[in-house]
Amino acid sequence: MRILVVEDEVDLAHTLHTGLTAEGYSVDLAHDGRQGLWMARTGEYALVVLDLMLPGLNGYKVCAQLRRENNATPILVLTAKDGEWDQAEALDTGADDYLAKPFSYVVLVARLRALVRRAATVAPPVLAVGDLSLDVAGRVCRRAGARVELTPREFAVLELLARRAGQAVSKTDLLYHAWPDEAEDPNLVEARVSALRKKVDAAFHRQSLQTVRGTGYRLVDDRERD
Repeated sequence: MRILVVEDEVDLAHTLHTGLTAEGYSVDLAHDGRQGLWMARTGEYALVVLDLMLPGLNGYKVCAQLRRENNATPILVLTAKDGEWDQAEALDTGADDYLAKPFSYVVLVARLRALVRRAATVAPPVLAVGDLSLDVAGRVCRRAGARVELTPREFAVLELLARRAGQAVSKTDLLYHAWPDEAEDPNLVEARVSALRKKVDAAFHRQSLQTVRGTGYRLVDDRERD
């Protein structure tokens, strides 16, 4: 079972990695908010342990962005900010649990087990736009029942468009979603959208991936055009 730990205190992050690995988890580490957001979006994690005071993008914003994108991965906030308003804000932003530093490692592991049990009762999300579907957990794309092979970047671009189906999504948002460390070159998005059109539209004689002039792109259910 994979866990993502987003923590900028390197010593603490490695201590958590060692301890949680000993508990039988597979642990990935991120040391800033943007890297953590990218990994949470693209990895198949059972849960995320998230610090609030992170460089690049704070934990509140990471949590809020994941929830806006309908990412239901359980999030345990682990932070030195232990005021009641800090806890309330974290939970209202979408965190599932909150543990203040310094913390009991025994309690941390117990809370992680509880979150995993709770999440096991919820089916992983499948995003559907017309006859195009994305199994987010399995990283599988299908159109009209046929499997479509996508690269990780292509899947990331299509996933964000599917999460905001019918809405115009800017190239900037797509860049930050799929290339958080390279979010300056819109040609990266244009190249992936061109490849996606060949794979999910042209190959099926569809036109669901639309250009929104001056903004970006939009994914729609185009079956009424048939």
